[in-house]
Amino acid sequence: MAYCLQCGHKAEYKIPEDDHNTRLVCPDCGYIYYENPKVICGALVIYEHKVLLCRRAIEPRYGYWTLPAGFMEIGETIAEGAARETVEEADAIAINPHLYCIYDIPDIGQIYVLYLTDLQDGKFGTGIESLECALFSEEDIPWDEIAFEAVKRTLTHYFADRQHWQAHNDFPLHQETIAKDKSIKRY
Repeated sequence: MAYCLQCGHKAEYKIPEDDHNTRLVCPDCGYIYYENPKVICGALVIYEHKVLLCRRAIEPRYGYWTLPAGFMEIGETIAEGAARETVEEADAIAINPHLYCIYDIPDIGQIYVLYLTDLQDGKFGTGIESLECALFSEEDIPWDEIAFEAVKRTLTHYFADRQHWQAHNDFPLHQETIAKDKSIKRY
């Protein structure tokens, strides 16, 4: 972006007074553009112990499998965004949301917030951003074709946690930072 969002004047990158980061600043009106992380909201949708995955019909990672997820919209809660993304990508209704995984990905300015949900009536289709959707048992997950590290981590957690759930009837909340080199910091 080379122009001010407020007045349209040509802007410049510099460190504003009392700041420590380079920002896009308008020399004409003084407006400062703060670029903040994007929130990705999504759902790990379960039906009869199987996981709903979508094969991406868009970039990035066209043709790879993912959970129904995408950018949160203004005016919705994170849970509402996860439900909307499930409809858009899998033509499915996610019910009984339980906050499950939060991933900070500072290198690309994203925060993933994923809910563990049930699939209403076991019904799903293929949304406009998907090539196909399918339910996968643990042994059938196409691990080498998973689109994003956050999705791999979430699936890994689910299959490990499922054993805990059967004994305690609850799923833990996972909070991690994923670095560019895919190293993980747990909280």
